Amino acid sequence: MSMTLDDFQALIERMYSAKDRERGSTATFLWLCEEVGELAAAIREGTREEKEGEFADVLAWVVTLANVEGINLSAALHKKYGEGCPGCGLKVCTCNEKP
Repeated sequence: MSMTLDDFQALIERMYSAKDRERGSTATFLWLCEEVGELAAAIREGTREEKEGEFADVLAWVVTLANVEGINLSAALHKKYGEGCPGCGLKVCTCNEKP
């Protein structure tokens, strides 16, 4: 079973959009930060199943924040990374700095 990023963004929009917009960007970002902390704990000492759940939660909160901000993540990813590394422009990065 697979889901595209567009599908996932639309699903999150349908499930949570009303309360997400009411909460706003700042509070949504704080929830994202909390989930990143939970992912860090799972990476440090969690099971594979716990890690999978936390990765999914972090992605869901990134998508939620993008929805609140009106950002289409597929378009943003293509714009920034679709032609290669934003730094060197290559498909296999040769930069010494992070993009």
